[in-house]
Amino acid sequence: MTRRGLMLASVLVLLSGCATVPPPILAPSSAPLAELEPLYSATARGRELTIRVASNGCTTKADFAFYVERQGEAVTLAFGRKRVDPCRSLVAGHVDLSFSYEELGLKPRDPVFLLNPLVAWRGL
Repeated sequence: MTRRGLMLASVLVLLSGCATVPPPILAPSSAPLAELEPLYSATARGRELTIRVASNGCTTKADFAFYVERQGEAVTLAFGRKRVDPCRSLVAGHVDLSFSYEELGLKPRDPVFLLNPLVAWRGL
């Protein structure tokens, strides 16, 4: 193996270790709602809500749970990750997950307050 090949292999090993780090949760663990998934975006269209979340390549809708609470006319919605994405990707990624209003138990015209923190996408 040449020096160049050895250096390249070393860099790849170091980068693969970084790829297994889960996305950071910005709220301190003692803060209320700290277990909520940070979202890169949330978009309401027609009869569905789409959220953009961090992914190492294997994140699916089944990896998320949601909680809806109604108090009068106010509806709050929160998303939490049930499982950590086990894939190993060399590049930070994201995935868009769409949930119909019907599966969330909402009506299309319901005003919804999303409780998850929004964070800026810092990837490529």
